[in-house]
Amino acid sequence: MQGSQPSYVVDAEYLQEIEKARRDLRALISSKQCASLMLRLAWHDAGTYDAKTKTGGPNGSIRNEQEYKHGVNNGLKIAIDLCEEVKAKHPRISYADLYQLAGVVAVEITGGPSIDFVPGRKALTDFREKCPRQDSLQSPDEGRLPDAKQGESHLRAVFYRMGLSDKDIVALSGGHTLGRAHSDRSGFDGAWTNNPHKFDNSYFVELLKGDTEGLIKFPTDKALVEDPELRKYVELYAKDEDVFFRDYAESHKKLSELGFSSTTTITSQDSNYIRDLLRKNALLVVFAAFILILSRWYDDNEQ
Repeated sequence: MQGSQPSYVVDAEYLQEIEKARRDLRALISSKQCASLMLRLAWHDAGTYDAKTKTGGPNGSIRNEQEYKHGVNNGLKIAIDLCEEVKAKHPRISYADLYQLAGVVAVEITGGPSIDFVPGRKALTDFREKCPRQDSLQSPDEGRLPDAKQGESHLRAVFYRMGLSDKDIVALSGGHTLGRAHSDRSGFDGAWTNNPHKFDNSYFVELLKGDTEGLIKFPTDKALVEDPELRKYVELYAKDEDVFFRDYAESHKKLSELGFSSTTTITSQDSNYIRDLLRKNALLVVFAAFILILSRWYDDNEQ
């Protein structure tokens, strides 16, 4: 089933599972040193979105063999299999949420910005299993993701199709600060920066230097400095990492939510949980205020 994604019911229990999965992903990504691979998985699941037809997007369909065998997805079966370790511990979480959460965690644990994560994506695989009369899982046709061998007109066609902007193109390209290209996956070999395990603005600094021995640049990377409108963002991000982090977090969130609108359902049990949490916090605030007043009274009397 393609089109607008029905969303998961997000209740207090689901939110707790998301936080537990976040912790497990931190440990997994750190131990396997696979941050760039997880980020690529999240991007490639989301980057198939078509704003006109409302198809593709972050729906978990990349775990379908037909899709992960697309040429641009070479190597991503490794990330899909690694995510199964977390999925097994938190089966209620949709694959769509899991893959996007993995991308958020990958950026954060490598020194990048914190990215607001809103859960509730309904994976097409999960929807099919619960509603057997729906169409079988179908992946988008190959060709929706960026081709590294092409230029700015191709980049704009791909990103504009998703409903994204020039700023999004450049900000998201900054994710190349992580990891390296592999000849058996992209036809290129090498890293974009001197520290491919750290998320920072060095990708843009290197772009402005031109060709550097030992580092690579795809034709799509070079297009960012050759086009005047795109280059202004490259220069801005190379100069100011804080601005890059701000814009990247916004663009990443936008990409991860293409075609998705969250639906949070609060049950009576959830309401009791939230009310109890607020009551406990209120008591803590009152107690802290009492201690503060008592300490001031004691100080005044001491004087």
